[in-house]
Amino acid sequence: MTTDANSSNKLPRIAVIGSGYWGKNLVRNFHQIGALDLICDRSEDLLANFREQYSGVKTCLALSEVLKDATIDGVAIATPAETHYGLAKEALLAGKHVYVEKPLVLNEREGEELIELARERKLVLMVGHLLQYHPIFKKLKELALGGELGRINYIYSNRLNLGKIRREENILWSFAPHDISMILSLAEDEPETVQTTGGYYLHKKIADVTTTHFEFKSGLQAHIFVSWLHPFKEQKLVVVGDRKMAVFNDTKPWADKLWLYPHEIKWEHNMPVPAKAEPETVDVPQEEPLRQECLHFLHCVATGQQPVTDGKEGLRVLRVLNASQRSLDLNGQSVRILPQMEQQDQRSDPVPQIDFFAHESAVIDEGVSVGKGTKIWHFSHVLKGSDIGENCNIGQNVVVGPDVTIGNGCKIQNNVSVYKGVTLEDGVFCGPSMVFTNIYNPRAEIRKMDQVRPTLVKKGATLGANSTIVCGTTIGRYAFVGAGAVVNKNVVDHALVVGNPAKQIGWACECGERLSNDMECLVCEKRYERSTGGLIEIR
Repeated sequence: MTTDANSSNKLPRIAVIGSGYWGKNLVRNFHQIGALDLICDRSEDLLANFREQYSGVKTCLALSEVLKDATIDGVAIATPAETHYGLAKEALLAGKHVYVEKPLVLNEREGEELIELARERKLVLMVGHLLQYHPIFKKLKELALGGELGRINYIYSNRLNLGKIRREENILWSFAPHDISMILSLAEDEPETVQTTGGYYLHKKIADVTTTHFEFKSGLQAHIFVSWLHPFKEQKLVVVGDRKMAVFNDTKPWADKLWLYPHEIKWEHNMPVPAKAEPETVDVPQEEPLRQECLHFLHCVATGQQPVTDGKEGLRVLRVLNASQRSLDLNGQSVRILPQMEQQDQRSDPVPQIDFFAHESAVIDEGVSVGKGTKIWHFSHVLKGSDIGENCNIGQNVVVGPDVTIGNGCKIQNNVSVYKGVTLEDGVFCGPSMVFTNIYNPRAEIRKMDQVRPTLVKKGATLGANSTIVCGTTIGRYAFVGAGAVVNKNVVDHALVVGNPAKQIGWACECGERLSNDMECLVCEKRYERSTGGLIEIR
């Protein structure tokens, strides 16, 4: 084996599966390194070209030929994202090490399955988050984590270009995974909340432009702007610390890709004053990032070392991507990312720690997150992509989802359906048989799920028994909707509404009691005053 990969005299033998738009770059690099053995693709024309270009390299049309070839140590998968899970699973079951282009998979449970399968069989599972292997980013990460920049306050990343426009995925899934991977690596944590907004210009269901905002428990904030409808190419990562600021501009010549700005904010007379300093370049030896990534995979295969971008890192990025997509589907509403269960020691058999209760008749789909202390009762169904917070009580015959977010401490009584497009913040009460809608003018014969109107129920609100919330409305904090009311417009904070259509007849305290004419609760003695959004408590 060459010194590029490890100290042996023999390189692992690699098959590249999928050799089109990006796969051809993997073919080129593995061939230059001397590790390419076989190319698998459905296009005979592509394979014929590769046979001419790379003399002696084998080709095949069928995956089965790769898997049964005992000389192949590992596979590099560069196919559409929806095929990643099936191909990677078959390869792992056949005893092959796996490198898979981003994203790892589209479903978090499938990602967990691949991670466990690789662990059981002592195989490498690596995700192609290319920029983690870029020498410039590696240097930037070294500076940031080493304290050179001081406390990191915020990070932003722009990935903009005119094209390549896709129809199998939107711009978020096409461009943002690399940026998410870098930001998570610099933050050394997952964000607590995500908000994504987008623009749909070329196709009404495929976002061409998105902006995503992250908030971390450390106080760090970050945002990502991606577009394939931009007049020029820009690939820029900015990291702002309280001692120095760093700019990684990947469209610049190598010598100008990484700049440090020793700017600081000083305080004079209790006022922040910018102290600017001259920028400085950082010298980094030039190496092709993809070659370094391929060499890292080969090294991990040969030595058993865990990759920098292993399956767990790919799963973290996927969790953030899925949360971002849910926020995009909800027109930019904030989506909470629930803490991931700690991974058990690899030497023991992993047994998921179930810290919520679900009745044996309840159905919980794959891809669902349920918080600690929550109870889900008889004949209820939680559909994929839904997040339920901690200490919730989900009654009998309740349907949640798909892709619904429910906060902590919510209580949903019997016979309620919380449809796609509905978000419940913390402490929401849904009375028996109350109704949410998500399509304003439905027809049985016409599919209109692309017309979902989001409904937001804010913290502490009560929705009385048999009430109906027409989609596209917001119910304010601690508002109280009376039994049987039909709400077809927004309800302000603490408002008490009844009737069909619902009309305001008074105000409700945080404790649920009706306020006096003096805006005082005679039970808990809290007092309020009017504001533009309803009432606020007088402290």
